[in-house]
Amino acid sequence: MNYLHNKVAIVTGASSGIGAATTRALAAHGVRVVAAALDEHGLNTFVAELREAGHDVAAFTTDVTRPDQTRALARFAQDTYGAVDILVNNAGLMLFSNWVDLAVADWDKMIDVNIKGYLNATAAVLPMMLEHKSGQILNMDSVAGHQVGPAAGVYSATKFFVQAMTESMRKELGVQHGIRVNTVSPGVINTGWADKVSDPQGRKAAQELNRIAIAPDDIARAVIYALNQPDNVTVNDLIISPTRQDW
Repeated sequence: MNYLHNKVAIVTGASSGIGAATTRALAAHGVRVVAAALDEHGLNTFVAELREAGHDVAAFTTDVTRPDQTRALARFAQDTYGAVDILVNNAGLMLFSNWVDLAVADWDKMIDVNIKGYLNATAAVLPMMLEHKSGQILNMDSVAGHQVGPAAGVYSATKFFVQAMTESMRKELGVQHGIRVNTVSPGVINTGWADKVSDPQGRKAAQELNRIAIAPDDIARAVIYALNQPDNVTVNDLIISPTRQDW
């Protein structure tokens, strides 16, 4: 059964990678989607393609690190479609570096996007969901939120934060207010992330790791499974990894 038909979803980081794959998958299930991303040109091009294919998708350029922009995103979704039923917190950064490299700028970027971005988007949609006593928030996590590697300490810390916030939200918002909250934890996914690592040694390690990566569409299928459940069912966490990933 398709429990998602005609619902309204916001997907952050929607212009590429897992966010784009998730947006396509939701639209294919009859969800009206507001696709949000910082890359205005890439976002508008992507959404135009979906609209040409007959899907009800709207674009809204958003910097999730800015609370005023996430609030504007939520208002746009409500004004356009009348509600926000689903939030997929997906916008994120994964930047590898060794501690001795003191890549402070990268640390700050990951904290701002991976932690504050999720909090900002959640705060923007939560009042609407509380008013309706329903809704779903899916926080995109990572296997790095379950275990830690030596060159991914800060990234893993942000994803452990996502695990903690999601479990707290599940116990409060789910139990007391009927708002389902869950995570999907991808393993190594080919989203182009490896080439974005600024630290040379970190980039080399990331590119080597990316050789076994699976596709964003594999994660989007897991997102659909997690969200497409009856109201009394919450899928707490799904870990989706390449078969050849040994951690």
